[in-house]
Amino acid sequence: QVQLVESGGGLVQAGGSLRLSCAASGRTFRNEAMGWFRQAPGKEREFVAAISWTGQMTSYVDALKGRFTISRDKSKNTMYLQMSSLKPEDTAVYYCAGRGLRFGPTSERQSDYDYWGQGTQVTVSS
Repeated sequence: QVQLVESGGGLVQAGGSLRLSCAASGRTFRNEAMGWFRQAPGKEREFVAAISWTGQMTSYVDALKGRFTISRDKSKNTMYLQMSSLKPEDTAVYYCAGRGLRFGPTSERQSDYDYWGQGTQVTVSS
């Protein structure tokens, strides 16, 4: 059974930092792109960032460029999202996702991801 488990969320003051982790089990995702999405209260889930199967290509939603950094460690089968200069509007449940398509490109579309974690809450206080 494939599982993606997020961790690292919590309560942080505005301007602070958090690093989210996404640990995969049941499948390595060694050759698949992965991504992060988030869903704020009362809003639809949205794309945050994605990373290629090689780890060498990344993409971000424009509004978060420069504050968020996505990375992955294949040896640990884990993906990360480093978030800095956090703002109250970053408050959301953050989800990691993995594509099922081997050697496929990164994607901002939720429908391109076959595996999802349960999410981790990030709350940024003002």
